[in-house]
Amino acid sequence: MPGLSSPHAMTDTAALSRAFTLRDFDFELPEALIAQHPATPRSASRLLDGTAQEPVDRVFHELPTQLQAGDLLVFNDTRVVKARIFGEKASGGKLELLIERVLPNHEVVAHMKVSKKPQTGAKLYMAGGSRGGFEAVLLGRWPAENGPLFHLRFSDEPHMLMERHGHVPLPPYITHSDTQEDAERYQTVFARAPGAVAAPTAALHFDEPLLAALDAKGVRRATVTLHVGAGTFQPVKTENLSEHTMHSEWYEVPEATQDAIAACRARGGRVVAVGTTTVRTLESWAQSSLPRGDTQIFIMPGFQFKVVDRLVTNFHLPKSTLMMLVSAFAGYEHIMALYRHAIENKYRFFSYGDAMLLKRVESGVQASS
Repeated sequence: MPGLSSPHAMTDTAALSRAFTLRDFDFELPEALIAQHPATPRSASRLLDGTAQEPVDRVFHELPTQLQAGDLLVFNDTRVVKARIFGEKASGGKLELLIERVLPNHEVVAHMKVSKKPQTGAKLYMAGGSRGGFEAVLLGRWPAENGPLFHLRFSDEPHMLMERHGHVPLPPYITHSDTQEDAERYQTVFARAPGAVAAPTAALHFDEPLLAALDAKGVRRATVTLHVGAGTFQPVKTENLSEHTMHSEWYEVPEATQDAIAACRARGGRVVAVGTTTVRTLESWAQSSLPRGDTQIFIMPGFQFKVVDRLVTNFHLPKSTLMMLVSAFAGYEHIMALYRHAIENKYRFFSYGDAMLLKRVESGVQASS
C-alpha cells in the first residue's frame, strides 16, 4: 500500500540463510517464571529494551524515554468478555463452553470441553439452566460439519448472558480461578469493543499516568480492533511450519487510524505497535487493503513488514506462532538472545508477565499469509 513502507528498518541476513522448523522456536522455561498475577501498578512491570545490540533492563514506565515526539502508538481496543461458562447436559454430564465469537440471532461459536460430545439438537443447561441460568441448543459444528468449534443458540442475548454468568477466560497456564482482580486487570484501561477471549497483553502495562507521560512527550495514539481468539494459545504441532493452519480472527482498522499512520509517515515518525495482535491487524490491512474482515495471517521469519517499526510485546509461549512473529520482526538470533537474558534475569513470562521493546529488521523476503 502506498506510503506504508517504513524508512526505519535494517536487514536481518540470518533469516535469509536458513529454513526454520518448529524446534527452532522451543525453549526451556522454569515454571516459577510464569506470572500468576499482574504487577501493581500496571506500569511497574519490567521492560526489556531490545532495540540495541545488547539488552537493557528497564521498568515499563520508562517507555516514554525510548520514544520520540511524533511517534504513533497503536493499541488494540478489544474488550475481553467473560467467555467461559459452565453447564451440563440433560444427562447431568458437566461441560464448559469458551465463547469464541458472537453471531446474530443469539447464536455463538464456542469451544466445548465435555467427556462425551452432545448430538446436534441437544439442549444444554448453562449456569444452572432454569435454576437461575439459561439454556442453549447445539446447532452443529463450525465452520463445517467436521469443524473444531460448536455452533449454538442461546435463549437470550449472548453478551448479556456472558456478563451475568460467565467467567474471565484466563489462559491455561494461570492456575487460579478467576477473581475480581482478574476482572479488572485482565483488561486494558482503554478496552472498548467487546469480543476477545484473551487480552492484548502488551497493553495491560499501560495506566493513566503512563498515558499522560506519553502525551506530554508528544507521542500520538491510535487504535485498531482485533478480537483475540483462543487459538492464540495453541502451540504449532507440525515440524514443517508451512503445514500449520492458522486460526481466524476478526479485525478492523478505522479510517482515523489509517489517516494517523499516513500522517506519522509524513512527519517522519515511527509506528509503534502495542502487542502482536496490533501487528497482525496492521499487516493484514497492508497486505489485503481491506480495513476490516477475518485474518489468518501467519508471520514467520522472512516476512516483509509494511507498517510497523517498533513493537511492545510480552514474552510468548514456546513453539507458538507469536514466537515466530517476534523472530520475524526483530531477527531470530536476537530474539533468542533476549529470551535467554530474560530467563537468566528472572523476567516474568506470558499474559501477566513483563514486556519487551523491539526494533524492526528488514528481511526482504515475503512469507506466508
